[in-house]
Amino acid sequence: MKRIIPLFVLFLLSSAGIIAQTKISGKVIDQKKQTIPGANILIKNSYDGASSAPDGSFSFIANDTGEVTIVTSFIGYETIEKKIRLVGKDVTYNPVLKEAFNELKVVTISAGTIEASDERRTTVLKPLDIVTTAGGLGDINGALKTLPGAQQVGESAELFVRGGTGAETKTIIDGMVVNNPFYSANPDIASRGRFSPFIFKGTVFSTGGYSAQYGQAMSSVLALETNDLPDRTSSTVALSSVGVGIGHNHLWKEKGFSIGGDINYTDLSPYFALVKQAPEYTAKPQFSGGSLNFRKKTSPSGILKFYGYFNLSNFGFKTLSIDSTNGYKNLFELGNSNIYTNLTYKERLGEKWVLNVGASYSSNIDKINLSHDSITSQSDLSQGRIVISRGIGKLSIIRFGGEYQYAFDGFNIKGNVNIKDTSNHYQTLHFKSNTNIYDNYSAEFIEADIFLSQKLVLRLGGRGEYSTLMNKYVVAPRTSVSYKIGDFSTLSLAYGQFYQKPERTFLLNRQIPDYNKATHYIANIQKVDDFHTLRLEVYYKQYDNLTLNEPDSTKSNHGYGYAQGVDLFWRDKKTLKGVDYWISYTYLDTKRMYLNYLKEVTPPFAATHTATLVFKKFFTKLNLSTGFTYTYASGRPYYNPNNPVFMKDRTIDYNTLGLNCAYLRQIKKCFAVLAFAVTNVIGNDQVFGYRYSYDMQRSQAITPPAKRFFFIGLFLSFGQDRSKEVIDNNN
Repeated sequence: MKRIIPLFVLFLLSSAGIIAQTKISGKVIDQKKQTIPGANILIKNSYDGASSAPDGSFSFIANDTGEVTIVTSFIGYETIEKKIRLVGKDVTYNPVLKEAFNELKVVTISAGTIEASDERRTTVLKPLDIVTTAGGLGDINGALKTLPGAQQVGESAELFVRGGTGAETKTIIDGMVVNNPFYSANPDIASRGRFSPFIFKGTVFSTGGYSAQYGQAMSSVLALETNDLPDRTSSTVALSSVGVGIGHNHLWKEKGFSIGGDINYTDLSPYFALVKQAPEYTAKPQFSGGSLNFRKKTSPSGILKFYGYFNLSNFGFKTLSIDSTNGYKNLFELGNSNIYTNLTYKERLGEKWVLNVGASYSSNIDKINLSHDSITSQSDLSQGRIVISRGIGKLSIIRFGGEYQYAFDGFNIKGNVNIKDTSNHYQTLHFKSNTNIYDNYSAEFIEADIFLSQKLVLRLGGRGEYSTLMNKYVVAPRTSVSYKIGDFSTLSLAYGQFYQKPERTFLLNRQIPDYNKATHYIANIQKVDDFHTLRLEVYYKQYDNLTLNEPDSTKSNHGYGYAQGVDLFWRDKKTLKGVDYWISYTYLDTKRMYLNYLKEVTPPFAATHTATLVFKKFFTKLNLSTGFTYTYASGRPYYNPNNPVFMKDRTIDYNTLGLNCAYLRQIKKCFAVLAFAVTNVIGNDQVFGYRYSYDMQRSQAITPPAKRFFFIGLFLSFGQDRSKEVIDNNN
């Protein structure tokens, strides 16, 4: 009997276990009702569970009772949890998994935007591409002119984009406006940008439809982001055919702090002695300058950054006067001083919020001496800006903020004029004009990137702007949408309104009452993988309120115009071993009723067809990088007073071939680069337009100072080896 009782108890216990067991079964599917094989389904905090079969079905026995949590998971999908009550009866459960957000696969907005950074998979160009593009001579804007949408205006360093003037493109550093990003120069001679591309980790070249965070640019924004803390302490030395430069960056790792700077000097006298120039220089071009930066980590997620530079330049030359028959020469002398400073602070506030604040100040002074006149022009700009961002859900984000700008533009003109007196004799009169213009500009914006799914993102935004000079408040709506149509392909649409104050020289005339305005419509398809990039973009841009010289010699904002066209870009880093090349093509149809135009015509800075081929080859065994850039642009219109049809004439087509090569060598702790570059190798004639004498009997072509430019330089870097970066970028 004693043996029977334990057996009976054991039977009862085992029977209770059998009664408590519950069968759970079902099928795992996704939101499109497609079955998911291999998904894991289990009871939380237990060993009970199963994996789904090829048809998505599953079945297992649960030994728990009461309320339990079933967890369903699979790679690439969001894990879901569901509470159910087990009472011994069979349970049917059909979980539906949502595709997880993956930042490497998530759609990005690409309409009107060309990325050039190391941080995004959709990058079109990397920073190293900018400095290794033949023909660009290490200038950011020179390299960007090889991209679709940019025009080849060889007599100016400014970026002319999609039928817009150079003034319609703004340069932004860390969110702050750069008022004078190019060295001052003669209007018909191109200059360079003032800063080195090596200080930037990211470049966004917006050819249209840009973010509501920025304003006062009717055509384009070039947004640059400076580097954070460097990886190590390093020094640089540059010796070239046109000048010298040294730089140093010191890093205190334990303090999360770095400080650095550089100084440089350029003198073109030795170069001009070897390579003949068309102008008769009275003072050979000389440039000197330097920059200073510091970086301070204020917390694991916060950083304080300062960047500033100063530049001094001076040159002068004489050119034969087209109105003179006795060999008289016009004088042009220019002295320039420029300073720019930028202080920004970024910090994460809690889990969802990010704060960005910044302040900048710039001042540019040009002193110009002409044959009979002298002009002093000063332009100062102070700016403050704040942007607050908040994450919403997995990837969605909302940004809002504002900025304030105080601008001063001063013009002082002194000159002489010869007039006939009552006795029919010439008398010299002296005159002086002094004009100062002040403006308080404020703006606020709000913008949200809303991810409706991993494949669909909608950007909604708007910007309000007020200028005391215009005495008017305007609202500029902006929106764009992108849809991922494949693993690497995106379709994007964009719309936006963009306002801009008239160019500073036009502000001298107080009759201008309104902002200039442009409205953008853009459609883009882009495919980007690790080795290839394909972009096709069509656009239409409507201009309103452009500055117009009326028949009664007054100025107004009654001008108008349009620009429409197609941009195509193809890059291939795989088909040819060790070769990286890209091809860009722009078709532009644009007309304006503008300034002194007699009717709506194509402006002189616009070419109908522009095409560029950039080719790069790196020879690993030789440590040699080589490349060439070929650019073609169809002839641009110009005004010929002898032609009764206004702006009917065209210049010759533009052709240029640039070459470069660089030998890389690591010598102990020194990384050395010996570089050589030449522009317009073939020596094609390049004509950018014509000037005509007052009597319209003589004309003079606007051409470069010389057919070619040669450059050779030795660059030494101590503490930093860029050879791997070069090799990786070319493979």
